[in-house]
Amino acid sequence: MGNGLMDGTGGSPQQLAAQLQSLSGRLASCSAGVEKVLGGFQDIQMLDWQSPAGRAYRDAVAHQAASLRRALDRLEEAGRAVARRAQEDGARPLAPSGWPG
Repeated sequence: MGNGLMDGTGGSPQQLAAQLQSLSGRLASCSAGVEKVLGGFQDIQMLDWQSPAGRAYRDAVAHQAASLRRALDRLEEAGRAVARRAQEDGARPLAPSGWPG
């Protein structure tokens, strides 16, 4: 059974708009979570560890933070795509969810 959004069985334009807004909200929520984790990583990177193990841990955190930043970029790109789709379908703009149109 499809989800309606991706399989073309979305129903009425109002249903599609509601699904797109729900998806946009979930993407924004995920994005906010990633930003929160990145903030924690930044705090870890600011610590002044002198030991080799501490420096290695900080370097590993920096590597993970870079991966999360790329994931955040993709989440934001997905949010913009959802907003564009909503506009193409004549749905109301999704700006209240935090994603640019």
